[in-house]
Amino acid sequence: MTVAEQWIAFYTIVRKEIRRFLRIWMQTLLPPAITMSLYFVIFGALIGSRIGQMGGFSYMEFVVPGLIMMSVITNAYSNVVSSFFGAKFQRFVEEILVSPMSNNTVLWGFVLGGVTRGLLVGLIVTALSLFFTTLHIQHIGVTIAIVLMTSIMFSLAGFINAVFANNFDDVSIVPVFVLTPLTYLGGVFYSIDLLPDFWAGVSRLNPMLYIVNAFRYGVLGVSDVNVVTAFVMVGVFTLAAYAYCMYLLRSGTRLRQ
Repeated sequence: MTVAEQWIAFYTIVRKEIRRFLRIWMQTLLPPAITMSLYFVIFGALIGSRIGQMGGFSYMEFVVPGLIMMSVITNAYSNVVSSFFGAKFQRFVEEILVSPMSNNTVLWGFVLGGVTRGLLVGLIVTALSLFFTTLHIQHIGVTIAIVLMTSIMFSLAGFINAVFANNFDDVSIVPVFVLTPLTYLGGVFYSIDLLPDFWAGVSRLNPMLYIVNAFRYGVLGVSDVNVVTAFVMVGVFTLAAYAYCMYLLRSGTRLRQ
């Protein structure tokens, strides 16, 4: 295929992915908006008023960046895993594999669909948060960069999950038993400065801690971890996930099961 034809194929996949989640927006965009609104009300307005300040900010201001990033991660991941597993389940993934499209075209078509949904939900949650608090972004470059890198990383992770999933139960295992615990223990609702030294050290092994704090630094200007370290970690994980996705596409073994 020529470059122009590859671009047409890429655009077609991306358009299909975006239209897929927009067509069922009541299942893809509305639930996270409602869920995050409940978080804002319960943890911010009700509980937060009793907790007081954290890290020099009101508790609502402190948790909002983490909740926004949590919505981006969850939706970028779930969009790719559900879409690509659907291609396997409906048996049209073989048509993709035998087509003259390059592996990069296929992979980035699905990934960009996940990134788009993650960013769109993140914008919706951000807009909702303005009803509960005021956000003054301190470092716009850091904020945009960490959101894009994180959404790409978890879209790639969703692709890997979809390749190895054999049924719909396998699709939900990683979000329920891996993503959710890591996110809740990743400093979304608290600062690790409140933890004993041992548990603070354990928390530093959680990659979500670096993602959430890098975004919090971009929005509020404060972080419990080194921001450069956070970007390095996200970059390394993203490159590793991309390389593994390309290997899975080239081998095609799991895709044909």
